[in-house]
Amino acid sequence: MAIYYKNNMFYLHTKNSTYQMKVERDFLLHVYYGPYVGETDMSYLIKNIDRGFAGNPDGITEKGFSLETQPLEYPAYGTGDFKNDCLKVVYADGSHVTDLKYVSYDIKEGKYALEGLPAMYQGEEDVQTLEIVLKDEYKNLEVVLYYGVFENLDIITRACKIINKGKEKVNVLRAYSMCLDFTYKDMDFIHFYGRHAMERTMERTPLLHGMQSVGSRRGFSSHQHNPFVILCKQDATEESGWCYGASFVYSGNFAAEAEVTQVDGTRFTMGIHDAQFNFELQQGEAFVTPEVLLSFSPVGLGQLSRNYHKAIRYNLCRGKYKTARRPILINNWEATYFDFNTEKLLDIAKEAKNLGIEMLVMDDGWFGKRDDDVSGLGDWFVNEQKLGGKLKDLVDGVNEIGLKFGIWFEPEMISEDSDLYRAHPDWALQIPGRAPTRGRQQLVLDFSREDVRSCIFNQMCEILESANIEYVKWDANRHLTDVWSAMVSSERQGEIFHRYILGLYDFLEKITQRFPDILFEGCSGGGGRFDAGMMYYHPQIWCSDDTDAIERLEIQYGTSFAYPISTVGSHVSVCPNHQTGRTVSMKTRGVVAMSGTFGYELDVTKMSEEDKQMVREQIEDFKKYYDLIQNGDYYRLTDDGRKSPFVAWQFVSQDKKEALVNVVVLRARANAMLHIVHIKGLDPEKLYSIEETGEKLSGRALMSGGYPIPIMENDYQAWQIHLVVCE
Repeated sequence: MAIYYKNNMFYLHTKNSTYQMKVERDFLLHVYYGPYVGETDMSYLIKNIDRGFAGNPDGITEKGFSLETQPLEYPAYGTGDFKNDCLKVVYADGSHVTDLKYVSYDIKEGKYALEGLPAMYQGEEDVQTLEIVLKDEYKNLEVVLYYGVFENLDIITRACKIINKGKEKVNVLRAYSMCLDFTYKDMDFIHFYGRHAMERTMERTPLLHGMQSVGSRRGFSSHQHNPFVILCKQDATEESGWCYGASFVYSGNFAAEAEVTQVDGTRFTMGIHDAQFNFELQQGEAFVTPEVLLSFSPVGLGQLSRNYHKAIRYNLCRGKYKTARRPILINNWEATYFDFNTEKLLDIAKEAKNLGIEMLVMDDGWFGKRDDDVSGLGDWFVNEQKLGGKLKDLVDGVNEIGLKFGIWFEPEMISEDSDLYRAHPDWALQIPGRAPTRGRQQLVLDFSREDVRSCIFNQMCEILESANIEYVKWDANRHLTDVWSAMVSSERQGEIFHRYILGLYDFLEKITQRFPDILFEGCSGGGGRFDAGMMYYHPQIWCSDDTDAIERLEIQYGTSFAYPISTVGSHVSVCPNHQTGRTVSMKTRGVVAMSGTFGYELDVTKMSEEDKQMVREQIEDFKKYYDLIQNGDYYRLTDDGRKSPFVAWQFVSQDKKEALVNVVVLRARANAMLHIVHIKGLDPEKLYSIEETGEKLSGRALMSGGYPIPIMENDYQAWQIHLVVCE
């Protein structure tokens, strides 16, 4: 069994890890999370030591037992644990103290679900659920802790429900999803910071006394910090060392916090950021926290990443395109921006068809009064004057050429210069009488409101049902400010950030169920909402608005720690690049973009014949390697290029019979050094043929001795080798 209870101990086992809790004097203690230890009771690690200024719970006279020093599974505010807490409430009498005691447990077959929130589902995996009930008897506040154990995936999920069973209202001021208490601090904190057009840069720092925290108060998970964090032993590498991952399945405000305690322990917590968070619960009402995906790897960062890749792709992503091959597309944005019509798009489609591209996506500018970014959002009706006819005429024309058709929407936003805003100014998030903050000359629709969502939903459905549309790019190009809703009282304005995300999820659930055959790609100025929550609805997300292949090496490297290749929207764009001005060869741009969903972001009608031929070859290569890239195990062979002279990564088939090694050399040098790339994940006993050279080398040799990279002229050159087992 993956979960069982014995002698006041809870045991949760995955293939390579054990998670233990203990009921001690009615408190739920966190005992252990680490390498698999079977039935060994690890509570011997907990020592009751009398610490100064560490108070004792009511009824306990032993000075060594204090909530200040005990490792708690779900700490609440106000009863003597002065470390970071998961739960903070204020009661009707103004008190803030919550004293959670253990009540009961239940073990169930299958995976729990969270109403209105994305979460991992069972799929073909064997999963068990543990529910533990904690309660503050004085205020009749109950907390149900949820644990989902995916034994074969090495994933344990965490979430909880807070229920007001008292007669008076309760205001929840903080509701984190999980806590981990460690007895040591010798770990590194790895997080993924960034900015628009440079997301998810990996940063690794040692834990220090006090608090290390990353998060977002922007309403979205954000470009600036990703809701995925790793704690690892300081000697951990790609292939060795203990590593703990935490991925937050949520697309709004979040906090991930690691606190080193006075006795050199570590408390790690993750949940919804408590900035402007105040959720009112009347008698009988409940608040459900989003899910956290925990994973432990005893053998380094690489295996931790592969745990998440498999779990997210097969047990979080849903729908037809979870595993179906995605079409190779071309998006017209960087080719035309707002300056296009049907004739121009059909010209691009004809040339794209000749090159082997499979879908044309019409980006921003096709609707309302929309020739720039200051008007039209919210008016989701076709600008037939601009297109020169109906949308169906354009779509039929693209289909007749032999391409599928996709379209861009930005459903959550509104322009003040729009018919919708003129009719319903109160539908935007803004405070009456106060001038709003604008981003990209637009405001944000109040998606906490069902009437707002219903209006936009109906407009989108009318468009999507009017023609053979097979792809939607869902964009959101600003963060939330002036967060105030006309639909709730002043006492409940602290609920709007979260209710916005719940409304967004409700909308996404309805539209993806209404159009199950449409491929939805998420986007928020690129990677501003690249998180596990969105992947429940969007099996791929535009990775970044920065399409420079060299910049993408760093972005896609950081992304790879948590997210599978199948979710990474990545395209070949024009050179000189529109974001950086850098010129990179077509070959290198293709190699980098192939580590994603693959497509093009340029005007193929203006390409040279040489580049067009390269596009044809890239498309054939991508089709050839598609299963290996999308379904194979991913290995990082170097860092992201900030230190190493080249960036290398690799895909290996599940049966280890095939591998694809990718290398980009960043800088050409006179009298250049010979560089060796050490290949990973092969079968050491098998002989591999290198397709490009005809050489035959053992897996053991390629992994131990490596393989030399050819010396290349010019900066930013790419190289690939395809390895196949000799039968």
